[in-house]
Amino acid sequence: MGQNLQSGDRLRPVDLARGHGLSTQAVRNYEEAGILPAADRTPHGYRTYTPLHARALRAFLALVPGHGHRTAASVMRAVNEGSPDEAFRLVDESHAQLLDDRRTLQAVESALRDLDPTAVSEPAVTEPGGTFIGPLASGLGIRPATLRKWERAGLVRPSRDPQTGYRVYDEADVRDARLAHQLRRGGYLLEQIAPLIAQVRAAGGLEPLEAALRDWHGRLSARGRAMLTGAAELEAYLRAHERERERERG
Repeated sequence: MGQNLQSGDRLRPVDLARGHGLSTQAVRNYEEAGILPAADRTPHGYRTYTPLHARALRAFLALVPGHGHRTAASVMRAVNEGSPDEAFRLVDESHAQLLDDRRTLQAVESALRDLDPTAVSEPAVTEPGGTFIGPLASGLGIRPATLRKWERAGLVRPSRDPQTGYRVYDEADVRDARLAHQLRRGGYLLEQIAPLIAQVRAAGGLEPLEAALRDWHGRLSARGRAMLTGAAELEAYLRAHERERERERG
């Protein structure tokens, strides 16, 4: 036997790796992480896999585009540990997050429809001189440190109170902070948001932001479709896994 095992339903790490454009080390890492079931060993200590492992690898790789690496790994570990309900819960959470992201996108688009580049679409600042960092951060559900980070990235440009030196955010700053917050939730990086915010500040400069929203739509649709593909592969693996367990019991 040994490294030349290829007959029957026995597969070497390289056999799994080649079929998916992976390295053999990646296959071993997936096994060690619990993404793949534990492999059998030859008398010489070489790993041997089966079609069940190949099915597990296909399921994991199909889950990643829709759910992300961490969730996909947790789903596979739950299945392999005999906890399918936990796997279903994780999948449900991903779907709920996708729905929440769709609602966030709708909120951004709704804000843009009424956005006047020279003012805020709704009166968010009640203080006559502006609002301070604490109340603004609290209203957005973020930390003041996040607003300071956004300031360094050019997303918001607060002035300073001449007496206290505290940051003061006027209506335009609140608008920019809200848009930055929504776009961050949509998965955009700070360096991607900065030019969009700069265009919003300029009269008639909404086209780049609208293009970003179209891209966001496309990425959400791609995630939704990837989740369907992942669900089909996961179901196939669940069935194969159940058959294997029944065979072992029988």
